[in-house]
Amino acid sequence: MRERKSKIRQTQKYASQANKKQEDKSSTDSAGDFTGDFILDLELVRQEISHHSDVHFREFTIGRTGIRAAIIFVEALSDKNLIDTHIMKSLMVDFFDEYKYEPSYMKGDAFKELIKNQVLSISEINELHTVHDLVSKVLTGWTGLLIDGLSDVLILGTIKTNKRNIEEPVSEALVRGPRVGFTECISDNTALLRSHGENENLSLTKFQVGKRVKKELVIAYMEEIADPELVEEVKKRIQKIDIDHLPESGYVEQLIEDNYLSPFPQVQNTERPDRVISALLEGRVAILLDGTPFALIVPVTFSMMLQSPEDYYERWIPGTFIRLLRFGAAMISLFAPALYISFISFHPGLIPTKLAISITGTREGVPFPSLIEALIMEVAIEILREAGLRLPKPIGPAMGIVGGLIIGEAAVQAGIVSNIMVIVVAITAISSFALAQYSAGIPLRMLRFVAMFFAAVFGLYGVLLFFLLLCSHLVKLKSFGVPYASPAVPYHLSDWKDFMVRMPLQMMKRRPKMMHTKDPIRKG
Repeated sequence: MRERKSKIRQTQKYASQANKKQEDKSSTDSAGDFTGDFILDLELVRQEISHHSDVHFREFTIGRTGIRAAIIFVEALSDKNLIDTHIMKSLMVDFFDEYKYEPSYMKGDAFKELIKNQVLSISEINELHTVHDLVSKVLTGWTGLLIDGLSDVLILGTIKTNKRNIEEPVSEALVRGPRVGFTECISDNTALLRSHGENENLSLTKFQVGKRVKKELVIAYMEEIADPELVEEVKKRIQKIDIDHLPESGYVEQLIEDNYLSPFPQVQNTERPDRVISALLEGRVAILLDGTPFALIVPVTFSMMLQSPEDYYERWIPGTFIRLLRFGAAMISLFAPALYISFISFHPGLIPTKLAISITGTREGVPFPSLIEALIMEVAIEILREAGLRLPKPIGPAMGIVGGLIIGEAAVQAGIVSNIMVIVVAITAISSFALAQYSAGIPLRMLRFVAMFFAAVFGLYGVLLFFLLLCSHLVKLKSFGVPYASPAVPYHLSDWKDFMVRMPLQMMKRRPKMMHTKDPIRKG
């Protein structure tokens, strides 16, 4: 009896060890190469991916060869019409009609080459060796083809993309210029760059970014123009990105900029392909990320944020006039409330007498000092601006205009603010809308409040102190090694032809010196 129990325990022990070895072997196989055994390989794939409800397996026989095969694809991500027409029909029907069963030819690499080169009418076909690689590809829209006897799995390009049409950019509207903007599909965006004209020097380098959710990123530059050191620096910073997911190019912008503590953007974002091409021809580098219509341009200077492609589409005189208006609007947007506070609170003697009397009359009965008065109106305007952006399009603009009128009029009637304060805030808000890009106005809107506090404490001297601190920060700031205040500091006379004044195209014969381009000559 004891011997029998001992044998049972020994048998259970051996069975347990055998099961453990089998599990270890199974886990090793799932992480390793395919074996060529159709049943085992298919089971390994099922173990790795079958828990996804949208993954489909389709087993079949290739023609009349008797060779078993299976395809693995994801519903909605893979193009079913492409799978049915160019994979299933080719392997099951066309193969049956056109190819005879020759055992010596239907094995190994010869059979694989036959399938790849003569049977499947798919433009993208690659070979994979591990289950992990297959799973990652299938989950992005590719179709895996598993064939009995082959240790390699064929991965077929059947990605189905749901993309919108190419439309006019929303954030950068122009009166004169191309009505074309980037889309969320990176292949469309690279095609838009190529479509600007025949150019064999336009180089597009692809990267995979994202640790857990991988996305495609493309770096674009002109090989014969861009500084090689700049290109290498951009690639180095892209390769150092270590984050789970990059849903939008704003993530890339924040991870590659020089000084993340600065309020000023050191990377320019744009929806316009014409702006990107112009930047590339100046020696800059563009970054495009799949899933967003906003491309990035590096390096960038502060003056670029106040320039528009339309400056070059118009003749140089109106282009210069509009650009100067834009620079003036930026200064008004930043300093108008601060100057109002400093003059009212500290330097009323600097105001002309008649104007001072008029302002005093409007401020009669206002219970708050000029700083609180300005803060109330500025905060109200900022809230209205954000509310107008977030509301549905049909009611957003109306709400912003009506809300501003009602609040301003009600505040004046209640004696909370003065009429002159409403005028100053309105001029400030309108000036901030005159900037070429929305992102360029955000730092000015934030710094406006800092300038107001400087003015409330030190008066006009505080405004000058704030201006000097701001200039010192801009001079020290760099974007990929290029001074942010260029071409003002350091001084390059030739670059001033396209700074605050846009000179005639006949005079702009050289590319910006700050870019250290391979070919400095643009024209002539």
